[in-house]
This record gives sequence, structure tokens and C-alpha cells, in this order.
Amino acid sequence: MRSGAARWFNLNGWRDIIIAAPYAWLIAFFLIPFFIVIAMSFAVTAPTSPPFAFGDGFPWIDMRNFARLFGDWLYVRAYLTSVWNALIATVLCLLVGYPMALGLTRVSRSWRNILLMLVILPFWTSFLLRVYAWIGLMGANSWFNRGLTGLVNMVLPADMALRSIPMMNTNFAVVLVMVYSYLPFMILPLYANLEKLDQTLNEAAMDLGSRPWRVFLDVTLPLSVPGIIAGGLLVFIPASGELIIPSLVGSASDPMIGRVISDEFSSARDWPMASAVAVALLFMLVIPMMVYQRFEAKAQGEDAQ
Repeated sequence: MRSGAARWFNLNGWRDIIIAAPYAWLIAFFLIPFFIVIAMSFAVTAPTSPPFAFGDGFPWIDMRNFARLFGDWLYVRAYLTSVWNALIATVLCLLVGYPMALGLTRVSRSWRNILLMLVILPFWTSFLLRVYAWIGLMGANSWFNRGLTGLVNMVLPADMALRSIPMMNTNFAVVLVMVYSYLPFMILPLYANLEKLDQTLNEAAMDLGSRPWRVFLDVTLPLSVPGIIAGGLLVFIPASGELIIPSLVGSASDPMIGRVISDEFSSARDWPMASAVAVALLFMLVIPMMVYQRFEAKAQGEDAQ
């Protein structure tokens, strides 16, 4: 009995350790730092190291950072720019990625593996190098800029012909590079969802007289909504807080919120304000997700009944 009890304890003990390991990791490296940032957002700037301090009296909470956050046009504009650029990038990733994901499910298994490898191939190179490559492509004398300028000049009158398209340091460059960088994050969830769909539903709809485009709108598209939502979240959330791309190809006069947070931490050394900006961004992204998940769970419960 002792041997069996020891074996049972060892099995359950290791199982509990394996289950607890990811939770401990999240608590140590996400939850605790998150509460530190929240506490820092209620502090004030001080000439100390680290450069913030809390009030002496009770309550020590200082709301001036959040009041400044919603009262200063710099931060409001940065939030609006971030959400707008991320939304455009997400929509473009969906428009480009959906046909690619759908095409992956229609090819043979051998070609599917090759095409999937091509989708994830950019991850094998440095993210920073890929952004620098786009800086070269968007230059005034690059073949990409010249080719795009030629296409634009084909529809413009001769007296309005362009010598080159100013791409660098614009929101256009930011969105373009974000679409390129985050496109695999849209394709892979869509492919995983579309691959699981029952193809006999499409065949049944066509047997009943539906045209291919009608089968797509009535059968394939509604069933792929979970993949669209998953891909959209995987693109929109990191794109809205992006730092490297706006810093390298964006405009300093029209920054996204990630660059504002970086400048507040490094250049201005205003850690409480930077923390308030980061906390507001996090809640701006998390609360809509929580509301959606609640309605989704409620809808699934009603369907089950």
C-alpha cells in the first residue's frame, strides 16, 4: 500500500507541478509587473531613481496622470492614430489573408505544406531586418516606388504626373509594413478554421442550386467567423501598440501610442505618465474582448439549450 500510495503521490505531485508551472510564470512575469505598472500610474514624477514617488498622506493615489491623459490632445491623437492604423491594417490583412487561407485548404496536401512553409518563412528572419528592407523599398529611387509611381501616373493627367510617391514617414508606410509583418497572424488562424469545415455542406448547397459565390456567402463565410475574429485580434492588438514600425517608418509629428509610451519612459523620464498611458491602452483593448467573450458564451449557452 505504501508503494502504491507513493506512486500515486508522485504521479499527482508531478501533474500538479506541470499544471502550476505556466500559472506561476504568468503570475511572476505578467500579473506582478502589471500591478506594479498600475501602482506606478498613480504616482508622481520625482528627481529620484527610479524617477517616481507616492504621496505621503492617505489616500496616496494621484489621478492627475489620467486627467492629463484625456485632457492633452497629444495622447488622444496618439490613441486615435493607433486604433485607426491598426484597424486599417487588420482589414487589409483580412482581405489579403482570407483568399490565401481559403486557397491553402483547396490545394493538395503536398503543396499545402510547401505553401504553409512560405507563409511562416518571414519568421525565420529578424523582424528589424524586415522593417529595414521596407525602408529601402519605399525610397524615392527604389524599384518598388518607381513601379507604383508608374501605375499611378497611368491614371493621372500628364500635367499631374508624379516623379515619385512620398512613402516614408507617413501613416501609409506604417500600415503597409504592419500588413506585411502581421499577415501570417491572420492567415494561420483562418487556415486552421477553414480546414475543419465540412466540405459536404458546400457540395449539398451546390446540389440544391446555389452558385459558388452564394455558397461562399451562405456557408463558408458564416462558419469561418471564429477564425476571422481570432485572426483579427492577433493582428489588431499588437498593431495598436506597435513601437518599432512607427519609430522607423512613421512620422514623429503623428506618433502612435507605442512611441509615446517609449518617449515618456526614455526621453521625458516621466514613468508615472507612461504607466498611465500603458494602463489605459491595455484596458481599451481588454474590455471589448471581455464583453465579446461574455456575449459569445451567452450565445453558445442559448444554442445549447
